[in-house]
Amino acid sequence: MPLRIDVLTLFPGMFRGPLDESIVKRAQAAGLVAIDLVDMRRYAKDRHRTVDDRPFGGGPGMVIKPDIVFEAVEDLVPEIRARPAAPLEALPRGTRIILTDPQGKRFDQAAAVDLAQMRHLVVLCGHYEGIDERVREHLVTDAFSIGDVVLTGGELAAMVMIDAVVRLLPGAVGKEASPREDSFFAGVLDHPHYTRPADFRGWSVPDILVSGHHREVAKWRRRQALERTAALRPDLLESAPLTPAERRWLADLAAARGYDGNNKG
Repeated sequence: MPLRIDVLTLFPGMFRGPLDESIVKRAQAAGLVAIDLVDMRRYAKDRHRTVDDRPFGGGPGMVIKPDIVFEAVEDLVPEIRARPAAPLEALPRGTRIILTDPQGKRFDQAAAVDLAQMRHLVVLCGHYEGIDERVREHLVTDAFSIGDVVLTGGELAAMVMIDAVVRLLPGAVGKEASPREDSFFAGVLDHPHYTRPADFRGWSVPDILVSGHHREVAKWRRRQALERTAALRPDLLESAPLTPAERRWLADLAAARGYDGNNKG
């Protein structure tokens, strides 16, 4: 069974380019994932297709109405109609309802790996001043943000999450091991990469990479990844799965370079 992803959005046209190119396109063609764009205005009750209203208590902006969202999700996950007072308790196994929201948990590689194991994802794109809080409280299983920045809407965040999840599906990437070699997958940044020509404008590829000694190449790449992480994202090392020898090597490196675990320079 392919992973099913339903995207609830006010602007389905925004997805046509990103979902019709590269790995996501190939994964859909191969039957690994089925992505459907659902226009929330389909569930509007009036001829103006109104999906939002002014916030109670006053203030700027508009808020997406709860009835619109609940009816749309109930169409996509009909099982929850059996428990209207507690819809999350009726969610089928492997189903998640995700809200894109600047107040959500930071979306990262671990979250992508988790979501790639699911059977059905419903992605709700936030907009305007937000979505009625009752949606968050009673319908959403996960709220994610892609960073400390406010976007016009949640569509761009949804595209980022979909891409990160789909590329982890078995068969989505040509070389099966490629996603596991990416930055963050093993808790650290990726190592440097080089290709032909071996000498470009006097800048040569490190000798070890053309030596043919695969074990030494792997060792070099691991240390380069650790060194880069220590310099650029030392916070990742706090939870990275490191051996005692690697931790000692990093401590020696920090002493030699004159920086500690909190120095990004």
